Amino acid sequence: MTTRLLLLSAVIAAAPALAQDAPPRPPPAEQADAQPSFADERRRRQQELETIETAIRDNAAARARLESEIASIRGDRARLNTELLSTAERMREVEQRLSAIEARLAALQTSETAIRQSLQARRGLIGDVLAALQRMGRKPPPAIFVRPQDILEAVRASIALGAVVPDLRAETEALAKDLGDLVRLKEAIGLERTRIAGEVETLAGDRVRLAALIDARQSELKKSEQAFGDEARRAADLGKQAGTLRELLQKIESDALAAMRQADQARRAEEARKREEQGRLASLAMRDPARLSPKIAFADARGTLQWPVEGAVKSSFGLVDDTGAPARGQSIETRPGAVVTAPADGWVAFAGPFRSFGRLLILNAGGGYYIVLAGMERITVDPGQFVLAGEPVAAMGSGSGAGPDGKSALYVEFRKDGTSIDPSPWWARSDNGKVRG
Repeated sequence: MTTRLLLLSAVIAAAPALAQDAPPRPPPAEQADAQPSFADERRRRQQELETIETAIRDNAAARARLESEIASIRGDRARLNTELLSTAERMREVEQRLSAIEARLAALQTSETAIRQSLQARRGLIGDVLAALQRMGRKPPPAIFVRPQDILEAVRASIALGAVVPDLRAETEALAKDLGDLVRLKEAIGLERTRIAGEVETLAGDRVRLAALIDARQSELKKSEQAFGDEARRAADLGKQAGTLRELLQKIESDALAAMRQADQARRAEEARKREEQGRLASLAMRDPARLSPKIAFADARGTLQWPVEGAVKSSFGLVDDTGAPARGQSIETRPGAVVTAPADGWVAFAGPFRSFGRLLILNAGGGYYIVLAGMERITVDPGQFVLAGEPVAAMGSGSGAGPDGKSALYVEFRKDGTSIDPSPWWARSDNGKVRG
């Protein structure tokens, strides 16, 4: 009887095992509480990601290679932009693959939990099978170091040898099927975790690279544009003076109109320098540090814009939000530390903390259109800077910066002439509930 109880305890303890080399499991009664939640696993992966990032930065050879590469493109804005855009896009693709793998892993773990609970409910039958094998002189799996594969072999042997009474044969065959499913689930879970580890390592390397590229971009822009300091101070002053987002945008638009009038006067007074002046006139409220302008008018970009982050839309424009009022924008649930990119070409009109929004980023897309982004942990661009669609401009929270479920949310709002508008018509179509940048 004692041997049977030992074997039975071993079976139940082994059922939820997800890896052969896992640490010892607690007693069966504690198994449900011991299973890590999906949010816990995501936070653990985020910690692993940050650990790998630190290791890459601390690797002298890798750091030297990256610094040499960045140095070779520092003075070339076009090459720097190309590297920024391609690195950000690669990171978004990795984030998408990680989200897909995590979804599959969550489904596998749900199935594993269901089978484990079913096995616990049939612990008496499992004990009978193992005891029958022992009576026949067969050696059941050892009570220590037992694996689901071992239990499966024992149950199959009991069926083949007729060790169970006919009345229990159907139940025993169902038990064998569940154990077989458990073994396959365990293998699938291990495979998905291996894939996650590889993607996390790739993402860590890209994050280090992106951080270096952003540092190079901001350093070069600040060296070439003395006006950046003035623009940053002016934007900070506007943020202090304005009490609401509406007031802030009104002040920005007022400054833009004043800048346009001054620029128009300068253009008429200095016609000989028309080409050089046009780059400055296009900036509306801000100088364009790269002497660039949007590729197409924002009004003509409907159906073409890429989302600023990879994630799932949690609230949409016009629907009643948590405050009981119609939402003026969209909220997108993201991965921790997700890269945020500019949805469209534009000038940074505001970048910094603002009231209850936390860190706020406003892009002037031209033609009276503004894009408002909030909820980021850090912003990587400065007021007055021109950014390209797809260029990294911020990053979402990670670790303590993320929510209790390990996720963050980005708020996106489009405005036209001071009024909130529905962003939906501007986004490129997606075939599922996920949004892609």
